[in-house]
Amino acid sequence: MPTPPPTTLAPAHPSFWEAFRYWLKLGCISFGGPAGQIAVMHQELVEKRRWISERRFLHALNYCMVLPGPEVQQLTIYIGWLLHRTWGGIVAGTLFVLPSLLLLVLLTWVYLSFGHVAWVQGIFAGIKPAVVAIVLFSAWRIGVRALKNRVLWAFAAASFIAIFVFDLPFPAIVLAAGILGYLGSRVAPDKFKAGGGHGSNDKHYGAALIDDDTPPPAHARFSPTRLMLLLSAGLALWAGAMVLLLGTPVLKDMGLFFSKAALVTFGGAYAVLPYVYQGGVETYGWLTAPQMIDGLALGETTPGPLIMVVAFVGFIGGWSKEVFGPEALLLAGAAGATAATFFTFLPSYLFILAGAPLVEATHGDLKFTAPLTGITAAVVGVIFNLALFFGYHVLWPQGFSGGFQWFAAVVSITAFLALWKYQQDIMRVIGACALAGLVQTLV
Repeated sequence: MPTPPPTTLAPAHPSFWEAFRYWLKLGCISFGGPAGQIAVMHQELVEKRRWISERRFLHALNYCMVLPGPEVQQLTIYIGWLLHRTWGGIVAGTLFVLPSLLLLVLLTWVYLSFGHVAWVQGIFAGIKPAVVAIVLFSAWRIGVRALKNRVLWAFAAASFIAIFVFDLPFPAIVLAAGILGYLGSRVAPDKFKAGGGHGSNDKHYGAALIDDDTPPPAHARFSPTRLMLLLSAGLALWAGAMVLLLGTPVLKDMGLFFSKAALVTFGGAYAVLPYVYQGGVETYGWLTAPQMIDGLALGETTPGPLIMVVAFVGFIGGWSKEVFGPEALLLAGAAGATAATFFTFLPSYLFILAGAPLVEATHGDLKFTAPLTGITAAVVGVIFNLALFFGYHVLWPQGFSGGFQWFAAVVSITAFLALWKYQQDIMRVIGACALAGLVQTLV
């Protein structure tokens, strides 16, 4: 009897340790921001391994995009949970951020200990203008995908005016955009239909382990008892961590601040950075504005979600405030980075483990997607404002009364053209700009 073609048979269910090895690998190679990370996951999980179908992958991603927090990390939790229950989700989400945390602790220590060295300053002189181009390119890329009609263009323009002119808080802009998106879908539903952006769901790569018509497994069915247990466990973890930090006021403030930040990170790291800047620089004084830009530069060069820049903020806050005394700066920095990361990512686990069973029972409901459409459009305006904010600090580091940085301007323009016109990889652009800054500084 002839053997059926491979694509007609679903693959075998991966063992827990096979999945463990993949999630660890993903955490170590997930460069390139959300778009690149989603592409890597799609190629590996949908096309090659066929652990999940295209339609189910996009359905999970759409839910993660509605949530505050890093959507790619939440997607790993979601798929890990589908495959191996609660511990599968916890392990997948943790391994996605752990390599980035360890690397950022090391790089931030090098930055603080040796940042005055000429060659280190030269590298950052090239990377910082590249960051301006990357943020601007991100606004353009999201805008092309999200702003499909004049109504959504109006959302983007209104959000830019709200934050640039009136300095309205980012959470208020997100909330208003979500509400208006929902109301708009009742009046003009065609204007608020989700418009792809992550590929079409009509492709088929063969039978998948979790296929379009695969019924949810027993653990993926909604249970009020299970929901209450999860929420109780999450609250207990949060409260226990806060109790441990009560004796250290700086770390306690970080716990409270990053807990709030975790609930307003709609639209990804670029959109929430103004909020983190406001708290870390202006309210608590954990770091300076130039250091914040340097932190984003480091975040762009490490794997994992870009919101891991919070680890940089936490490290510098713990170090600069000497939370364990002047003789234990590295320990203080590592504690700050760990606290920032823990409180930023804890809600993501709860959002997925508690909400995914309900999502498994929904498919393409406009009431579910319209608020996201409005929020995504508004985020374009917020990110454009962020690009202007970074551009000002990089091109006029001493303000408009100081000198204009022509080298930084040339690097920014060149980097943007490389990303936009020639579609170069972000890591290659950062590497080239870092080399240009090093040469310019030393020569």
